[in-house]
Amino acid sequence: MNKLGKLIKINLALALLFTLLNIPASPDISTCAFFISLLFTLFMGYFSYIRLMKRGEYRILAAVIRIFQYEPFVFIAAFVMRRAGKSGLPYIVDLVTCFVWLALCVFTFLILGILSGKKLAAVNEEWYKYLCSIKKPSWEKSFFKRLGIETLEWIDALVQAVFTIILLNIFLFQLYEIPSESMVPTFLIKDRVAVFKTLAGPKFPLSNVGLPYVQSFKRGDIVVFRNPHYSDDRKSEVKTFMSQFLYMLTLTLVKTNTDENGELKADPLVKRIVGLPGEQLMLMDGTLYARTKADADFAPVSQDAFWAAWSLNGLPSAVKAKVQWIPLSEQEVDNTLGVERRRRELDLKQAKDECESLARKFTSLYRGEHGAIVLDSVFSQSDMYEYRFFVNIYENTIKLLTADGGAAWFASFMNDWSKDLGDLSLYSESTSALTGKSFVGGDLYTDSCFRLNLLIKLAAGRIIVRTAELINCGTSSIEIKNDSVISECMADAESLNNYIQHLDQRNMPVFPAGDDNYIPDDNYFMMGDNRYNSLDMRHSYEQELKPLTAYDSYSFSYYSNMAPQFVGKNRILGKASLRFWPFNRLGMVK
Repeated sequence: MNKLGKLIKINLALALLFTLLNIPASPDISTCAFFISLLFTLFMGYFSYIRLMKRGEYRILAAVIRIFQYEPFVFIAAFVMRRAGKSGLPYIVDLVTCFVWLALCVFTFLILGILSGKKLAAVNEEWYKYLCSIKKPSWEKSFFKRLGIETLEWIDALVQAVFTIILLNIFLFQLYEIPSESMVPTFLIKDRVAVFKTLAGPKFPLSNVGLPYVQSFKRGDIVVFRNPHYSDDRKSEVKTFMSQFLYMLTLTLVKTNTDENGELKADPLVKRIVGLPGEQLMLMDGTLYARTKADADFAPVSQDAFWAAWSLNGLPSAVKAKVQWIPLSEQEVDNTLGVERRRRELDLKQAKDECESLARKFTSLYRGEHGAIVLDSVFSQSDMYEYRFFVNIYENTIKLLTADGGAAWFASFMNDWSKDLGDLSLYSESTSALTGKSFVGGDLYTDSCFRLNLLIKLAAGRIIVRTAELINCGTSSIEIKNDSVISECMADAESLNNYIQHLDQRNMPVFPAGDDNYIPDDNYFMMGDNRYNSLDMRHSYEQELKPLTAYDSYSFSYYSNMAPQFVGKNRILGKASLRFWPFNRLGMVK
């Protein structure tokens, strides 16, 4: 009896200390934490120590056991409430509070071990007999009384189970539902996975106190992590925690984590680690390259080819039937490879000769006043959006034919790209190196964008000159549109446009940018396996109109969301280790 009394005294002292550590700093939700802790401590002290231990009222034994069973849950709820207020707490206060909570859990389990089992007989035989008697079903009670008792017991068991699952989700594992097709074919929409978190340094809710981060990651690991695109201020973190609480409470069925526009947040994310600390990356023509300080040359990341899905057309029919969207058809895949082949084989010297020839032809067809012209006085950057430019190419041709200085603008448009390059025969993509003087801009990605812009420029130049010729001959707009030469050139332009629409999914510039910049220690770079349908660490959530190349003042523009960023280890929740739903896809994640 003395041992049980000491345990209860220590537990009450810890509960009081926990309460004092949660004294609020401002009148908000954090005030509730203090009063809940205080009232529960007084309630627990009155029933467990005064009435049970001092007065020996063993008929409240079942109630006392229930109180101690709920103690860890009540105090962790108070912990969260205190940190959900306007002001946070110093790390040392969080640390002490967490240790006090853990100590409370230990003493609660020790007390329950005595009160709920055979050890109670050694403390007080009469208490033990009473506890055994109330555990046996009593058929003497009325049906409605038995029904009420059974219902309350089921509710009690359910509530305790839910809180236990939530604690397990915080510190041991997290359930996650796949919301998109960014990881096809590894994961499909509605797949559910378990992420084991213990080794990934899980934190107490709304604090920086947690287990040490001892998990290591390698290339190819599929991880679940907090989305760095969203704000992590206190208000957002509170909202995120509460939504995750409900998400876990409903076993991944209810999602309430929305952004300022009311849209569900893509948080957390599940992606694959493809870039490691100390590396610099570049993605070109569907191949991922990496280099380090020790090796200045980029080399293909051979493993990436095993999980990167660039075409879903070859998936097994059973899997393909469950995929909602196939980003590229077989024809579009062939077009992609064809455009890349044309880009690599483009001879800049021959291109320059054709550009000069087209400029001379247009000058001979020109109807307006010759003179100097500034780009923005004819076409704005918005007008130079490559899709819009070709849609309006008939009107654009008329403008150039008649505007003052139109011929001068067209000549600059066709020839400006080559004026600062010197000997064009020195530039080539047919080399094993990915950086160097043979590339415009010094690397393959920059050079490839330059060449894509030039291919589009040649297509536009051919259409404009041919259209000008037909206009001067009095050909109607309908006949011009159906002209075989123009139709062929427009088909070429459409092929290039289709490629540009996926440019930011297919390729990525050198990242981190700069000769001496590498992914820092304890940071990683992630992408989705389904590369054409993955908004991942290559991208921002906003698009902007920007030039295809900085090496041409008359460059076409396109809408880009390219903004690569690495992710700190502290944002990684753990590895996606087990797929538990649907049952026919149950198994460990490879």
